[in-house]
Amino acid sequence: MTNEEIRALVSEQEDYVIHMRREFHKHPELSGKEIHTREFLIRELEEMGVPYKKLKGTGLIAEIKGAKPGKNRVLRADIDALPLQEDAENLKQKKACVSEIEGVCHACGHDGHMAVLLGTMKVLCKMREELEGTVYCCFEEGEETNCGIDTMMEALEAYQVDECFALHVYNGLDAGMVNVVPGPRMAGTVGIGFHIKGKSGHGSRPDQAINPIIPAAHIITQINSAFMNQLNVEETVTLGIGMVKAGEATNVIPDDAYVGGTARFFNKEEGEKALKIITDIATATSACHQCGIEFEKRHCISPYPVIIDEQVALKTQAQIASLCGEEVLGDCDRWYASECYSAYLNRYPGALGFLGIRNAELGSGAAHHNGKFDMDESALILGVYAETAFVLSK
Repeated sequence: MTNEEIRALVSEQEDYVIHMRREFHKHPELSGKEIHTREFLIRELEEMGVPYKKLKGTGLIAEIKGAKPGKNRVLRADIDALPLQEDAENLKQKKACVSEIEGVCHACGHDGHMAVLLGTMKVLCKMREELEGTVYCCFEEGEETNCGIDTMMEALEAYQVDECFALHVYNGLDAGMVNVVPGPRMAGTVGIGFHIKGKSGHGSRPDQAINPIIPAAHIITQINSAFMNQLNVEETVTLGIGMVKAGEATNVIPDDAYVGGTARFFNKEEGEKALKIITDIATATSACHQCGIEFEKRHCISPYPVIIDEQVALKTQAQIASLCGEEVLGDCDRWYASECYSAYLNRYPGALGFLGIRNAELGSGAAHHNGKFDMDESALILGVYAETAFVLSK
């Protein structure tokens, strides 16, 4: 099939993709609760005649089998929304559509991810006779809370997969641009969460109590000092303590102090070292103050950073350029947000592309996870080109 024929097939999907994005956007569902979203996806898959498998929870794997032998590939889209009230306006004007569900909205772009993948599937279905290998299209539940990744990865064990690809819309890149480059592109996360256990007492007699607030304060300052002196200064690791909770009255020493936050990293070894530093300091400092310590389940690395395979990235780049021209290949910085798509990349060679959605004239470009977040919908068709390019890349 010629590039001209492929471009014609892709361009036919533009209105469909925008329509799908708006349908998903108006009816968002939270992580692990994407029941109607899955039902909507199933209706689309059945209309295409694409077989699918329901996973435990709300995820799906659909299968498009080509007529010719070749590599088996995964395309992935996440399907959940955020517990956030959407603003009816973006940075400049009223949005084209807004969530109809109070307190829930697609403010990270997963509505666009689903729409792009459905558009790509329609293209691939029309290319079946020319298609090599099988494409497994994964609609993953609960990316925002990581509640669906284990189920998806377990389900994929039943398939022979050679490579994987996904897109994430990105407010740091202009609409009409896509970025697919090798190396670390999204951060890993060290979850920080622990309770320091002391002994409550009257504020006038701290000697008769064990104040957990004191070690909590020392732990936070010591972690910062240790990071500066023990982590590789050439490898970025950020520390964000976002929560300290203790006590309910000014004259009562509490028996519990909670510290929570995250550290972000791009190098696996430095991330693991950061977790050990935090854990060791918290444990030792609590003990020095005669306090106990209880670590939460989230006190771990989850997820690891998104690190893109060089060969997959470069051949996908080349195929995108062949279909769309090199001018659509944009540059942008790596992103400090995290993505459980790293689990796919830890198992298969693959790539994650950033799809630009920023358009100052339209007012799209607000930060992700923000009520004003919006996207230039005209950018979505480039996502279909990018996913199709990955499937066709040699």
